[in-house]
Amino acid sequence: MYDPTVARLTYRALLGRRRAAILFVLPALLLVIAGAVRAFNGVDDQVAADVLGGFALATMVPLIGVIAGTGAIGPEIDDGSIVYLLAKPVKRPTIIVTKLTVAIAVTMAFSALPTFIAGFILNGNGQQVAVAYTVAALVASIAYSALFLLLGTVSRHAVVIGLVYALVWESLFGSLVAGATGKTSGPVIEQRAP
Repeated sequence: MYDPTVARLTYRALLGRRRAAILFVLPALLLVIAGAVRAFNGVDDQVAADVLGGFALATMVPLIGVIAGTGAIGPEIDDGSIVYLLAKPVKRPTIIVTKLTVAIAVTMAFSALPTFIAGFILNGNGQQVAVAYTVAALVASIAYSALFLLLGTVSRHAVVIGLVYALVWESLFGSLVAGATGKTSGPVIEQRAP
């Protein structure tokens, strides 16, 4: 169910110059924000949870999922090379599973790893905040990659739909339903005694 040639072509498409630049910007921004918050605020578990939940999980992971999920198959559909790929003696489920695996791997690498590093920068993994948000980013990477790969196969406007989804989900449902997004609505972490 995994084809190395399809995987190599998908990695090449996802990590091309333009997409790779976009994929590196969000994690770099998270690390800069984490460093600035740590420098100005010191070690604070609640602030670490707010930054990791508000930026890493609620913004960065969905956007990287959109880029990786739609980028795994969208360009091939747009330029027509998917027809050539489907004409080869590779089963269609193998193609989709391979592309999904690559999209998940790229999303995890560009979202979970920076989340873990940012968590350590923010509070040194106090109360396991860095590990908890890293696990959440790993799980969210699987879900977002699968969702946006699906959108990439059924629509030519998958990127736009994905961005609208991420913005509507965060702004509308996040404000109406507590816990619907990665953001928390109140203090969830006990502060350490000084």
